[in-house]
Amino acid sequence: MSNDLQEVLAVMEGALQMEGESVSILDEEKLKKNIVRLVDYSTTGSGARQGAARYLVYASALALGIIPASIYDLYMARGRGEVPLTFTVPAINLRVLPFTGAKAVFRAAKKINAQALILEIARSEIGYTAQRPSEYVTAILAAAIAEGYRGPVFLQGDHFQVSASRYRSDPDSELQALRELTKEAISAGIFNIDVDTSTLVDITLPTIPEQQALNSSLSADFTAYIRSIEPEGVTVSVGGEIGEVGKHNSTEPELRAYMDQFNAELETMSPGAAGLSKISIQTGTSHGGVVLPDGSIASVQISFETLLNLSREAREKYGLAGTVQHGASTLPEEVFDKFVEAEACEVHLATNFMNMFYDVLPEELREDIYAYLRENHAHERKAEWTDEQFYYKTRKRALGPFKKEIYALPNSFKEKIGSIWEAKFSNLFHLLGLENTRDYVEKFVSPVPVPPRLSDYLGGEADAEDVSDLAD
Repeated sequence: MSNDLQEVLAVMEGALQMEGESVSILDEEKLKKNIVRLVDYSTTGSGARQGAARYLVYASALALGIIPASIYDLYMARGRGEVPLTFTVPAINLRVLPFTGAKAVFRAAKKINAQALILEIARSEIGYTAQRPSEYVTAILAAAIAEGYRGPVFLQGDHFQVSASRYRSDPDSELQALRELTKEAISAGIFNIDVDTSTLVDITLPTIPEQQALNSSLSADFTAYIRSIEPEGVTVSVGGEIGEVGKHNSTEPELRAYMDQFNAELETMSPGAAGLSKISIQTGTSHGGVVLPDGSIASVQISFETLLNLSREAREKYGLAGTVQHGASTLPEEVFDKFVEAEACEVHLATNFMNMFYDVLPEELREDIYAYLRENHAHERKAEWTDEQFYYKTRKRALGPFKKEIYALPNSFKEKIGSIWEAKFSNLFHLLGLENTRDYVEKFVSPVPVPPRLSDYLGGEADAEDVSDLAD
C-alpha cells in the first residue's frame, strides 16, 4: 500500500480497512463522522491522495449498498404504463458545495421515502465549476454515506452537448472530446447521459426531417458508443433532445422526425441496442431564466400543452418515459405541480440553488467574486446590461476560480445554506409527487454494483476545456 493511500486511510480513524483493492467498513459511525475528510482531499487536494480519497468513498458506498445506477428500467416501465404518471423526477444540478447540497437532498428525500431523483452535472458546469465527474460523484456518494441514505443513486451527465462553433471548425475533434468526456463520466459511476446534439439542428433547411437529420444521426452515434462502453449488466439511460432550450417551442412533427431517424440510424449502427429512455423538448423556458435590469427574474410562459402532447406522443408511439423540461429552477413554486399534470417524466433544476447560495454568501467574499468578474469577464457584458444583470449572468463562472475559498467557508455557513436548500428541496419534492417513489424504484431498478478500479483514480485528471458556448 502506498504512503499516500496509508495517509488517507489514517484520517478515517480506523473506520475503514483495505486489503489489496478491497475496502471493508469496520465502524460505520466513524465513517459517517469522518467522510468529510475524504471530501476535503477530493475537492481541494491533488495527485494520489485525491484519487485515493475518491476511490475509498466509492468503495465504501458500494459496501453500504449505496449504488450508482441507471434509471433506464424505471423509465421504460413508465413508458409501458406500469408506473403511474403521478410524479416527475427532478434532475438537480449542484454547482456549488455539492456535498452540502446533496446532504440536503438526501435528508429531504428520506423524510418522504423518495428515491426517484437525479443528481447531475452538465458539460458546461464541469468546466466553469472545476469539477470533473469523479469529484462530483465523490461528493454525492459521500453525502449519501453521511446521511444514511441507501439504495440506487442516479447520477447524470446533463447536456453532454456538442459545441456548434467547434463542430463547424473541426467536427472530428469536437466529437472525440465529447466521447472522452462520456467515457470519463461512465468510468466515474455516471450511468445516465443526456446526449445533446440539438445545437446542430438547422431550421433553415426545407423540411423537418432534414432539419433534424444531423441531430438524429449524431445522437444515434453517441448512443451506440455508450452501449459499447457501458459496464456489464448496466443499461445507461440515454436522453435525446430535439430543440435547443431558449429557441422555438418543439412540435410533434419534430419529435417524430427525430425519433424515426434516430431509431433507424441506431439499428444500423448497433442492431438490437437499447435506445433512448426520454426526450428533452423546448416549451418556453431558458437556462437561468431571463434577468431584468433590477436583477429580478422575468415571469415565463411555459406551454404545458406542448409538454403534455409530446409526453404522450413519446410514450404511446415510442415507448419512452416522456418528455424532459429544462430550465425550470427559477420558476415560481406554484407551477411545479403542473409538470406532473403535463406528464413530464423529468424536470431539470439548477440556477436557483446557486442563486440561493449567492443570496447568503458573506459580503466580503461576494465582493471579491464580483471584482474578479469585472476584471475577467467584462467582455461578456452587453451594452444594455445593468450591473445586476451582468453579475447574475456571469457569476457562475467564478465558482471554479473561487472553489477553495467557497469550500473553506465555516461550517456554520454550510449548515445555514444546507438548511435553506433542504427546505426548498422538501417543497419541490412534494409538488413533484415524490412521496413513496422509493417503492417504484425498488420494484423496477436492480442496480448493479460496478467495483471501482484503483488505477482509474490514480491517473491525472483531464484538462479543462472552453465551455463558454455550452448550455447548462
